[in-house]
Amino acid sequence: MKSIETIATVTKDGKITAQLPLDIPEGEHQVVIVIDEKPLLEKAERKDQKLPLKFSAYPVGLVSESLTFRREDLYAND
Repeated sequence: MKSIETIATVTKDGKITAQLPLDIPEGEHQVVIVIDEKPLLEKAERKDQKLPLKFSAYPVGLVSESLTFRREDLYAND
């Protein structure tokens, strides 16, 4: 069993079209569809036409444990 999250298009006559990964074999498959009641466009219109961005935490090592951001460390005395 494989879980796939994608965006699907639903037509007025109730047909659904979705893009799947290429590793899914051709043929009939049993699927489970969970659909949000509001289309993405309606959600975007409520949020100034923009969909929310998804960011994940990824440590890049720019801050060391010994580094502090005290005023004394950031600015000189002059």
